[in-house]
Amino acid sequence: MNATSLSMTAQPSSKGRQVLGLIGWLLLCFAAAGVGGLASANAAGFYGELTRPDWAPPAWLFGPVWSALYTLMAISAWLVWRRGGWAAAPGALSLFVVQLAVNASWSWFFFVWHLGAASLAVQVVLLVLVLATLVAFWRRSALAGALLLPYVAWLGFAGALMTTVWRLNPAQLG
Repeated sequence: MNATSLSMTAQPSSKGRQVLGLIGWLLLCFAAAGVGGLASANAAGFYGELTRPDWAPPAWLFGPVWSALYTLMAISAWLVWRRGGWAAAPGALSLFVVQLAVNASWSWFFFVWHLGAASLAVQVVLLVLVLATLVAFWRRSALAGALLLPYVAWLGFAGALMTTVWRLNPAQLG
């Protein structure tokens, strides 16, 4: 087997390629999580100092929730990819990669640069991209689309939380 036969563009026909593809999508999603995680390294201190609404979940909950969501995202992308590789769904998979990059950028806007309005704008763009990805994935695999529903729900909740935190902390999140 050569390198191109294992690439994300190859048609995933064998079980070995299927497994490698799943591993690739998991690595991609958790790499995005890592980029966001770098920005969140000091998040506990900063977030702990902010005024939060009573309905805000404890800070420790965000890591496990995001880990589960990144896993579901990877499986969702893999389900689309395994039906013919990148060539069979370039638009849907490109949307997925773009939303993943936007996802990774949000933590930088909020936790590093403390930009509330920009964080909200990124959140809105992310939600639109994820909804577009969900629709594109659903057209190829209902399960792939359905696996993104918890992500959409969490983004809606996180967006409401972030907006409320921003409004409660105008000095810190200018």
